[in-house]
Amino acid sequence: MRAFLLAALLSGALAAQAADVFDFIPAGGRTLLAGVFAGGAPADEVKGLVAAKRTREEWLAHLRARSKALPGLQKLDEKQMLTLADYLSFNMPLPASKMPADPGRASWEKILAPDGRDFALNYCQSCHIITVVVTQDRPKSAWLGTLNKPSHVEIKLTREQREALASYLVVNAAIPIDLVPEDLRAGGASY
Repeated sequence: MRAFLLAALLSGALAAQAADVFDFIPAGGRTLLAGVFAGGAPADEVKGLVAAKRTREEWLAHLRARSKALPGLQKLDEKQMLTLADYLSFNMPLPASKMPADPGRASWEKILAPDGRDFALNYCQSCHIITVVVTQDRPKSAWLGTLNKPSHVEIKLTREQREALASYLVVNAAIPIDLVPEDLRAGGASY
């Protein structure tokens, strides 16, 4: 029994360490939105966000205008606001089938669609170390150009998901190499 408990504790600690290694990569829109909702968002404000369709610019203006009503928005910096506006423009309105009965108590991270950070971690690393992606400073057209090359078209992302990934990377990539954990600095493409 002791050996089982020790193994369980060690595997939990190793899993926590593995999750922490990517903390240097900025949060994506799904995580940011879930955080805004967890910050005490009134149900009518939550419904107002998840039921609307807006462009990135319209979302950005709306988020800034609603920051007093949504205290979680006040904690976001400019990059986070842009990341959230991009995410909302790609993923809202939320389908009625996904709308929780009690939006104030919902576990939003499980309900919301994956974001650009999720796509980068889940798909880019299948061929190369994440550092190859997140340290590059590129315009959206360059990201989309790469995502549409023969070596990347087999990645199972829709056109809109590719757009969301590229938008996330434009705002959040270009991470200085000295902010990347040393274990992730070496290497590169593995293909």
